Amino acid sequence: QVQLVESGGGLVQAGGSLRLSCAASSRIFSFDVMGWYRQAPGKQRELVAAINRGRPTTYADSVKDRFTILTDNDKNTVYLQMNSLKPEDTAVYYCARDRGGLRSWGQGTQVTVSS
Repeated sequence: QVQLVESGGGLVQAGGSLRLSCAASSRIFSFDVMGWYRQAPGKQRELVAAINRGRPTTYADSVKDRFTILTDNDKNTVYLQMNSLKPEDTAVYYCARDRGGLRSWGQGTQVTVSS
């Protein structure tokens, strides 16, 4: 079972930037789908961005042109670069790996954007 460890969350003012990292305990293969999700208080967890080699990268409409998902397969790490942050981006952000129909989750990292 893979372990996913997120880091990089914190408190930032609106308009600022953060870069989240997700370190996987095992190799990320080209057939893996790596994704970032978020869950705000009282809301369902939602997909923010997903990446898989050979397929177009997916972004939620609310983060398009502001967030970028990147992978560094040599480091088994997935990043989420978040720019122009808004208060509505406040949530716990989770990293996930989809492989063979199974999804593994990280423990999450809190992102708080103040107005």
